[in-house]
Order: sequence, then C-alpha cells, then structure tokens
Amino acid sequence: MTPPTAHQTLRRSMTPSPPSPALEIRRIEPRDDPAIAAIIRRVLGEYGADGPGFAFHDAEIDAMSAAYAAARAGYWVVCRAGRVVGGAGFAPLEGGAAEVCELRKMYLLPDTRGLGAGRHLLRLILERATAAGFSLCYLETLAAMDRAQSLYRSVGFRPIDRPLGATGHFGCDRWFVKDLVDADSR
Repeated sequence: MTPPTAHQTLRRSMTPSPPSPALEIRRIEPRDDPAIAAIIRRVLGEYGADGPGFAFHDAEIDAMSAAYAAARAGYWVVCRAGRVVGGAGFAPLEGGAAEVCELRKMYLLPDTRGLGAGRHLLRLILERATAAGFSLCYLETLAAMDRAQSLYRSVGFRPIDRPLGATGHFGCDRWFVKDLVDADSR
C-alpha cells in the first residue's frame, strides 16, 4: 500500500468531526452583518479589548459580508436554532507576504463555546485558506483568551515572539502561526 501524499495527510487531518447537530456553519450573508458585529463587540468587551489597538474599532465589523467577499478571503458564521452565535474568517495578512493569511475575527458567544463549533470552524477556515493558496496562517489574540489559545495549539498553531504584518491591533499580546502545507499539520 502506498503511503498518503502530504496533501492527503493534511486534508484528512483537517477534516473536522461535525459540531453539535443543533449547530450550522455557513458562509456569511449580508443579513448576518448586524448579528456578527454585535457578537464581536460583545466578546471583545468581555475581555476588556474594546479600546484602541483592538479589532473592536475595525471599520469592517459593520459590513463583514462585504469585507470578506474578496478573492482569497472568506468568513463563516455559526448558527444555533437559526440565530448567529459566532463566526470566523481569513484574509491576506495586511502588510504581510502574499503567501500569509490571517485568521480573523474568530468569536463565539459564551453559551456556544465547548460544543465543537470552534474546532470545526477553525479547521474549515484552514482548509479554505490552504485551497486559496496560502502556506502560512497568522493570528493575534490576548493572553486572557486561554481557551482559544488551547484550541489554536491543538490544531498546530505555534506561538511566535512578535506580531507580523500591519494589522493595527497593537493591543494584542499573543501571536501564533501555522504552516498550512506541512505534512505533519494536525
């Protein structure tokens, strides 16, 4: 039997088990913009990240569907009983190399955390970013977001000691990267 190729290994390792059956993950639509904007601001406020230097003030928050409609970008929402309860996306890293994308605006409401939606969503995004031709995924977060950091590490993100690109999020104090083409990716 021939061993699997690196791409087959990556695809298999990134195929998530489905989240709770009550949850749906789908591409963002314009009707989702107000709900996801409120979620992003609520979660950032929960961690005290509502001042300058945080995503709270990014112009795209009020029009996420338009902001992620560009080539090599995408944003997905998590719905529970027809209501948007979280989301995440990717786009080229501003001020970064062409092969680097950024995991962007991954936020879930507190009652949705721990149900498998975050892991499923993250793996979907990594798969789509890889398909879009990116070879490295970067993310910024906060030291206080322990559970998120555990999730990132569990799928192969590794910490780095300084920010990449020019996101303007100088309030973030933790940075991670993940190789998207590594055969050992999780």
